[in-house]
Amino acid sequence: MTLDVHLFPCLSDNYGLLVRDPATGIVATIDTPDADRILAELEGLGWGRLDLILNTHWHADHTGGNAALKATTGCVIHGPAEVRRAAPLDHEIADGDVVSVGQTQLQVIAAPGHTLGHVVLHDVKGRTAFVGDVLFTLGCGRLFEGTPDQMWASLSALMDWPDETVIWCAHEYTASNARFALSVDDRPELRAHVETLMREIEAGRPTVPTTIGAERRFNPFLTTGDAATFAERRAAKDGFRG
Repeated sequence: MTLDVHLFPCLSDNYGLLVRDPATGIVATIDTPDADRILAELEGLGWGRLDLILNTHWHADHTGGNAALKATTGCVIHGPAEVRRAAPLDHEIADGDVVSVGQTQLQVIAAPGHTLGHVVLHDVKGRTAFVGDVLFTLGCGRLFEGTPDQMWASLSALMDWPDETVIWCAHEYTASNARFALSVDDRPELRAHVETLMREIEAGRPTVPTTIGAERRFNPFLTTGDAATFAERRAAKDGFRG
C-alpha cells in the first residue's frame, strides 16, 4: 500500500508535502517550509495529526517550521545531523537507515551535492521517493556545499531506480529549467515534453511529481553521461539568464 501524498505550494516557490500511511493513519511532513501553512493544510485535509517531521537537509526553507510544529503537535523530528545547524532535531538519520511512517518504510539514502548531508527518502515497495533539492523536474539542485562529482554520484544512484518511480521534489523551478534544457538539447521530443509541462504551469497546476523515467530521458543533468560533462552543464545553468 502506497502513501497518501498531499502537495501544496508555499513560500515563494517551495512545495510542502504531507504524507499519510493509509493502514495506520500516521502522518508526516517532508520538510517544514512553512509551519502555519502545514497546520492549515492538515486541518483542511482532516487528517487530524502530525506524527513526524522528515527533513532532507538543513536549509531554512526546509527546516524553518521544525520548532513551531514540534511545539504545536509534539511530533518527532528525523533528519540528517546537519539539520542541527538550523533547527531542532530529535533523531539523526543517515545512509542505510530506515524510517517508518506507520507500515511504510522509507530507505534513507545519502545524496550529497546540494548540501553535504542531504538525504533522500525512498519507498522502495511503493516506488515513490522524496528527494528534497537533489533532483527537480528538468533540473537539479545548486552545489552550495558539495562537488560536481558528489552530485553526479547522487543523481546516478537515483537513475538506478525503475522508470516508474514517482519523484516528489521541493520546488517549482520547471519553467526556468525547461528554458535551460532547450538551450542545450534540441530534440523534438524534449520540446514536446516542455510544451506539455508549460501548459500545466500556465493552467496553474504543479509539474511535480515527475518520474525517474521522464527525468532520465529529458533532464539535461541526467543526460550528460559523466561527472565532467555534468560539472560543465551545472556551471552553465548557474549563469543562465534565458
